[in-house]
Amino acid sequence: MFQSATLKLTGWYLLILMGISIIFSVAIYQIMMSQISLRLERYETVYESTAGLLLKPQDAFKLSEMGDAGHAIILALVYANILILVGGGIGSYMMARRALRPIEEAHDAQSRFTSDASHELRTPLAAMKTEIEVSLRDKKATTAELRDVLQSNLEEIEKLSRLSEMLLNLSRLDHDKLERSAVSLPALVNDVIKLYDQPASRIALTTPKKLLVHGNKTAIRELLSILIDNALKYSPVDSIVAIALSSKGKSVLVSIKNEGEGIEPHKLPHIFDRFYQADASRTDQTDRGFGLGLSIAKKIVELHNGELTVSSSPDVTEFTVLLPRHEGRAKKAKNTT
Repeated sequence: MFQSATLKLTGWYLLILMGISIIFSVAIYQIMMSQISLRLERYETVYESTAGLLLKPQDAFKLSEMGDAGHAIILALVYANILILVGGGIGSYMMARRALRPIEEAHDAQSRFTSDASHELRTPLAAMKTEIEVSLRDKKATTAELRDVLQSNLEEIEKLSRLSEMLLNLSRLDHDKLERSAVSLPALVNDVIKLYDQPASRIALTTPKKLLVHGNKTAIRELLSILIDNALKYSPVDSIVAIALSSKGKSVLVSIKNEGEGIEPHKLPHIFDRFYQADASRTDQTDRGFGLGLSIAKKIVELHNGELTVSSSPDVTEFTVLLPRHEGRAKKAKNTT
């Protein structure tokens, strides 16, 4: 589809280019012939006055010279237009490819997103349908067995609700503008940590007492929750998740490091893609996510004009976030000194 569109766009580019080239060629031909005729007339006038001859203008010579000059000009313009046609065709194709590439990438991403979303929605629905059909066929099913089926269906519905919520969050982040204000990052991190029922030794936080970022509090809370949840999920229960906050120029640096099985290097560039899961075997299948969390985290960071990167070795994985520091605090500090 896009190859055909590329060729059509190339044809339009080339048509416009050749139209302009032909118009300029005609104009150049007219100007050149006019200049040649004018110069020949001046030459005749100078020759007659110098020689003292009262001869009539040499019309035949003039016409012959103008004809030869016209043919030479036309030939040069034809060669020039052929070069423009070949070079313009190549350039037009490259420009068409470049113009359509973002649209093609967006179309491919949308197609993958639709396909992946359909797959994720179809899986729990298929499980629910199978369990219900089996229960309906079993005439001797007990109340306890039916209760188990309903409980299983409820779990699948919960998965669908989570998926729908994450898809809505992605949709909002694609279109909404976030309201920003000064956010105390240490306090926000502590609030997020309290949401997880973990021993005090499980998460180690290193942070100054005051550290303000300029952003949306709800979005940053979601960002921290995703990264901390990811670190807890993919690390041994007896390991430490290290969180460090610090200033870095006009930004605030957030480092979340966890032990455990690392991410293979060829998978690192894709972990922020929607529905991508580096390794589903790294976690319990019952607790398997949808591969949307890190996509949401990446989008939140981009909306804050920040940067989210990841590095991984066989034993340690680290996510690093750069968020804009709240400038109001820096200005206030300068005024007090």
